[in-house]
Amino acid sequence: ARFAGQEKGYIYTRIANPTIKALEDSVAALENGYGGIATSSGMAAISTVLFGLLEKGSHLISTASVYGATRVMVENILARFAISADFTDTSKIDNIRRLIRPETKLLFIETPANPTLVLTDIAACAQLAKEKNLLLVVDNTFASPILQNPIEMGADIVLHSVTKFLNGHSDVVGGIIVPREEGLYHQLRKTMTLLGGNMDPHQAWLVLRGIKTLALRVQKSQENALKLARYLADHPKVAWVNYPGLETHPQHDLARRQMRGFGAMICFGLKGGFAAGKKMINSVKVATLAV
Repeated sequence: ARFAGQEKGYIYTRIANPTIKALEDSVAALENGYGGIATSSGMAAISTVLFGLLEKGSHLISTASVYGATRVMVENILARFAISADFTDTSKIDNIRRLIRPETKLLFIETPANPTLVLTDIAACAQLAKEKNLLLVVDNTFASPILQNPIEMGADIVLHSVTKFLNGHSDVVGGIIVPREEGLYHQLRKTMTLLGGNMDPHQAWLVLRGIKTLALRVQKSQENALKLARYLADHPKVAWVNYPGLETHPQHDLARRQMRGFGAMICFGLKGGFAAGKKMINSVKVATLAV
């Protein structure tokens, strides 16, 4: 009866599992979405969304400085299935508008972006997506649900690499998808089940442990990040610093409006360019696994 869909219950972990469901419900509540779909990695979440929503002939528009593996997957894998894409600076809404075609199905943004920390106006993108009948997907990994809730600003789907802030203990790789509506949820869950990128119960249990301290970790991390960003901005050997909490950041006002804090990620460059950066990294005495 369960295999036939006549009654609810757990039959196979790739399809559903009670420990994984507890995590999915937790993150869905944090993001104010319909439900969660936990995956084996952040890239499994991204792949599930793209394969679940696009088809032959589809076109998508994405943030140019999107996570590197996302862009490689779109350009090298999706292109083999006659799915095309344009990458642009989505911090400028007119850039997106100019690229929309009749076959455009998806607007994929990452804000703050990895690794440039460029911000994109989620509400403006949501309004444009609604006008043009597009689905808006937001990678919310760098902000976390503590600082930003894209669904509340009009996004259709939010996703995370739980490897980072959600887990927070450097011992799990995972992802999660949170759609706004029931129809998208079932469509994407079916895709995840068929692709086989499910999370395992032990992963889910560890991430649930991490979520208990998520707010405390994010808040303390961003306090430290602001101090560090200010220190770097005044350092004689630093050429530039990108951190949304600094007034010099191009989207500082957007960060104040869109986020409940500025996050814990900093991007900076040294005077002397690549050679100076290489020298600094090779001179670090204590290195901590960042993810």
